Amino acid sequence: MDMDEQWEKIFSSTALYRVEMLKALLEEQNIIGVIINKQDSSYLIFGEIELYVKRDDILKAKFIVNKFLERE
Repeated sequence: MDMDEQWEKIFSSTALYRVEMLKALLEEQNIIGVIINKQDSSYLIFGEIELYVKRDDILKAKFIVNKFLERE
C-alpha cells in the first residue's frame, strides 16, 4: 500500500483509544480507515498514532472527525 498516493492523514493523537474510536465511526459510514502507530514502543510519550483514509473519502471523513471533536 502506497500511503502517499492513495491515502491521506485525517487525524493523529497520542491516545490510541481516540484513534480507534474515530476509525470505528468512519467504518459505520463505510469509510475504510488505516491506523499507523508511530509511537516509540519503549516511551509511549514520543510519536503519535495516525489515522488515514482514502482520498475519495477525505471530505466525508473530515466532517465525521470534526463532529467527534466538537462532542469531546
